[in-house]
Amino acid sequence: MSPPRCVRMHTPSHWLAVLIVLMLGFALQAGCQSAVRSTDPPQTATEQFLLSTAASRAVDQISVNNLRGRKVFVDTTYFGASQQNFVVGELRAKLLLGGVELLPERDKAQIVLEVRSGGVGIDRSDTLVGIPSILLQADSSNQGSGARVPLATPELALLKNTDQRGIASVAYVAYWRETGEVVASSGPFVGWTYRDDWWYFGLIRATSGDIAPTSPRPE
Repeated sequence: MSPPRCVRMHTPSHWLAVLIVLMLGFALQAGCQSAVRSTDPPQTATEQFLLSTAASRAVDQISVNNLRGRKVFVDTTYFGASQQNFVVGELRAKLLLGGVELLPERDKAQIVLEVRSGGVGIDRSDTLVGIPSILLQADSSNQGSGARVPLATPELALLKNTDQRGIASVAYVAYWRETGEVVASSGPFVGWTYRDDWWYFGLIRATSGDIAPTSPRPE
């Protein structure tokens, strides 16, 4: 007669241990909240790199060959999107490296170059599997008649994802200052960047992307 086989049973104590581990994970998450954003600049470094890198990639696609050797004034009147200084700075560098002579005064230039943008910004999507933070309000006085102070419950996340896409568009049209006849135009071109952050059980974080903050930290 063959020996009896050993059948592994999940006893109540086994399930109790699993439940305790899950509860400890939630407790650690509730007690160890971390924040990426600091209070120093209006935008985080991630946001700035998403926008600036997307703008650089858009400007890289522009052609300035027809303006080589010309005296050009850059007009930003019709640039309505955000990050104007950086986008225009990238374009000016592209023009200078392409052999264009930039002048600070419109009246002394041969050509006026009007730069424009369809938009510069970040598209963001958030996904959460768990219990989101809930905004509450409480009185600051014991009598219940004082100012109401906002409170929030901790977020309990089994799985969380933040996906950010930087987008920048740039184009220009250039014309002779005296006659208004078009000399050259280029664009619109669009540059893209991305950053993808994942959190598992609120404790493990994985990041991917094509901007500088996702690179390894220097030793």
